Amino acid sequence: MEDWANWAIETAKRRRASYADARVMDIRHRDISVKNGEVGTLVESESLGMGIRVIANGAWGFASTDRLTREGVQACAAEAVAIAKASGLAKRENVALAPEKACVDTWQNPFLKDPFRIPVERQIELLLAADKEMRRIKGITLAEGSMSFRSIEQLFASSTGSLIHQTKMQSGAGIVAMSFAGGEIQKRSYPNSFGGQHMLKGYELIESLELVAHAPRVAEECVALHSAAQCPEGHKTIILGASQLGLQIHESIGHPIELDRVLGMEANFAGTSFLTIDKLRKLKYGSDIVNVVADARLDHGAGLGTFAYDDEGVPAQCTPIITNGLFTGYLSSRETAAAIGEKRSGGTVRCESWNRLPMIRMTNISIDPGTWHYDDLIADTDDAILMETNRSWSIDDKRYHFQFSTEIGWEIKGGKIGRMIKNPSYSGITTEFWNSCDAICSREHWTLWGTPNCGKGQPQQTMGTGHGASPARFRDVRVGVAFSK
Repeated sequence: MEDWANWAIETAKRRRASYADARVMDIRHRDISVKNGEVGTLVESESLGMGIRVIANGAWGFASTDRLTREGVQACAAEAVAIAKASGLAKRENVALAPEKACVDTWQNPFLKDPFRIPVERQIELLLAADKEMRRIKGITLAEGSMSFRSIEQLFASSTGSLIHQTKMQSGAGIVAMSFAGGEIQKRSYPNSFGGQHMLKGYELIESLELVAHAPRVAEECVALHSAAQCPEGHKTIILGASQLGLQIHESIGHPIELDRVLGMEANFAGTSFLTIDKLRKLKYGSDIVNVVADARLDHGAGLGTFAYDDEGVPAQCTPIITNGLFTGYLSSRETAAAIGEKRSGGTVRCESWNRLPMIRMTNISIDPGTWHYDDLIADTDDAILMETNRSWSIDDKRYHFQFSTEIGWEIKGGKIGRMIKNPSYSGITTEFWNSCDAICSREHWTLWGTPNCGKGQPQQTMGTGHGASPARFRDVRVGVAFSK
């Protein structure tokens, strides 16, 4: 890998690039799914190649190749420089990068069991066992299970002297039960929707989820939802479970703080942002108890947004995003840091694969735990709806007006959890919603959830992000809007 990277950097320099970096990535995938007792998907693949990024004539150029011979690498680097020089003819201003010290380092995330050394037959057997347990429950129409594993070995080298070797192991799994009855579809997922839980861990994560043990409860709740009370309509207090709050953070905080969206450099998939630069350190984003960070450090947890260095060679950092309710930070790159008066990148640039251009991506965007024990929070709540596990969402292209629905809810009356509620949903305006937060549960209820399917860019890049959250309470929220007639 080092030879390939050196060939790329040397060629770019010879062709008068003022800066160059090279990313060699060896990515291995394994994806398994089952459906109603049958194997649905069994895919294993590997991809090896290099992406080369340069600045020449004051503009960016990027090219990639999987032809990893000296001739192939040199041709790719020459193409990147040629693209940069052509782009420079239409540039508005020269690209300027915030300074960063050269790093020479090696890092690998800790894990106990390599999932690629676990026989595929054993992994399928586990999913089929959970599938069978769900289908034992009368009324289940569809049972599904899935596992996903990624091994990423990456070498980053730059013309400023960085040489960083990182290896990441990512695992995830989940199960889903669905029931069709009376013209209505109900669904329950575990441990989360959209593929379950995903982290930078090995097969030990899958074992800890105990999919087979949880399968009967998941199926029973799914069927029971058909006879549950419809979510009421109006303004109510709500309590969001940790996984739902994680997605709320992703959509209404994570995307709008991406500085390339704010600056108009990116608008695909999630649009731009209402968080214009004039709001930095002035906007009251949430109530005084709301504290949110962007933290890529391993100390924060083994999240999908965890690494030692980003794809510009910048060390992982913790950036305060919301501090006691005040908006205090963005996700930035070496190119965009100066726009917000910073002398250094926030270290948030990543790419999906060797043939994609690195861009600003969420790391682990997490809300700090509060002080409430979960049982005490319920006991302190007189009239509310507890909502858990996302079912669907929509949000405008400025990330300001939103609507979410969850798979299941429970009525809270007089400090006690009561009857089940079906089709729960809520809507609001981002800043009003976060300012209505008046209670957050403590660290013992906090989970770092993995979102493996965040899309951005064109060509599209799908990346994993992390969102730490514990259950939280919000006052005077509009509910019941998604399924009202």
